[in-house]
Amino acid sequence: MSDIEKAIRQIADEKNIPYETVISTIEAALAAAYRKDFGEKNQNIKVEFDATTGGSRVFDEKTVVTDEMYDDAVKILEERDALRAEGKLERSELTEEEREKEKEITLYPKLHISLTEAKKIKKDVESGEILHIELQVPESYGRMAAQTAKQVIIQRIRETEREIVFEEFKENEGAIMIGTIARKEGRIVLVDIGKTTGVMLADDQIPREFYQPGQRLKVYIKSVEKTPKGPQILVSRTHPDIVAKLFESEIPEIASGVVEIKGVAREAGSRSKVAVYTKEENIDPIGSCIGQRGSRIQTIISELGGEKVDVVMYSDDARAFITNALSPAKVLNMEIEEKDKTAIAKVAPDQFSLAIGKNGQNVRLAARLTGWKINVKEDRDDDIKPAEISIAPEEGEEPIKQENNKTTKQEEETKEIVAEKAPKKKKTLKKKVVKEEKKEEDEAETPEEEVVKEEAPTEEAKK
Repeated sequence: MSDIEKAIRQIADEKNIPYETVISTIEAALAAAYRKDFGEKNQNIKVEFDATTGGSRVFDEKTVVTDEMYDDAVKILEERDALRAEGKLERSELTEEEREKEKEITLYPKLHISLTEAKKIKKDVESGEILHIELQVPESYGRMAAQTAKQVIIQRIRETEREIVFEEFKENEGAIMIGTIARKEGRIVLVDIGKTTGVMLADDQIPREFYQPGQRLKVYIKSVEKTPKGPQILVSRTHPDIVAKLFESEIPEIASGVVEIKGVAREAGSRSKVAVYTKEENIDPIGSCIGQRGSRIQTIISELGGEKVDVVMYSDDARAFITNALSPAKVLNMEIEEKDKTAIAKVAPDQFSLAIGKNGQNVRLAARLTGWKINVKEDRDDDIKPAEISIAPEEGEEPIKQENNKTTKQEEETKEIVAEKAPKKKKTLKKKVVKEEKKEEDEAETPEEEVVKEEAPTEEAKK
């Protein structure tokens, strides 16, 4: 094995590229170098490269056509050249007839050869065959082509490597892979996923989840796109499908298709609801997902950084499905309106807060999972107005204002008690202080008045 062949095989092994692909890349690079320095534009140059010797043969590849076809094409080309000589260089300046003639050009002398000329090279050649005309290689070709070929080879190998990476990851789009945190660049996290690096944007990161270099974790291949710099692979930790994929990898019944995942609603880092279903009567789909003592579901929860996961039973019956989706709350009665896909779930007063969840999270996830707008109402027998909340499937994660008159009344009663007690004490004290001040003022003014009254009669007596 020659040094050249060893080097080529080493490149193929290092880059994980087929040996034949590297050879084809080298031949294409050598053909480009020859065309640039010794050939003509649009000339169909082909090169046969011998990796054992390092030598190469250059061919001008042409398609054989009938003499009539060749002559007609040459005539049309000559007419076009004449038009260009007259100054009509732009296609927009050509007449409709001249444009039609251009469309008739289907072959060119640089790419085609007449049958008569082809027989001079190969006697038994026929129309439609590809004729390889070997060209003389100039002495300077080897030296001049080497540098050009080297640059093209490097570029082509890089492009081939990128193409292989793209195809491989495109097939895995929508799957989960184990990655290693490489580094952080601002709010972006770069994840090493084998042959390339995945990009995890801020929206694809679980809130309050910290990513340290060297940390291993599972990521969801969100999208794979081609860019001038190579394939761009976006990975995610927040996509709802990562939950479904983790269920598939951890639960054999789901992997085999015995238990189906009908839907996932998720608020990453906080809580998810997963609807499951099976046609097998002897299999408990929820129990299969939970596992013995919660072993299976705990593995998934740990992988999601402690995110709570509710597994609920799917049903074709909307009433049953919505009731299940609102778990762990117990629904007393369910009314549905098929026309606008609205449901009214009535729950006991002590189940109302459980049904809506923190900031409305439970009912919000239930609405997304079922695709129904859900109204949750208290079912009360007393005179207190029932609390009520309404959530549509498309509503976001913002805190929800709850119309709960029971709480409001309690707050008002508390305020009344405080107003009756605390303010009265302050008011009494204030009045007492004011009375004492007035009393002191009265006591201070009384002697002066008495003095004046005493002095007045004395003056009258003197008179």
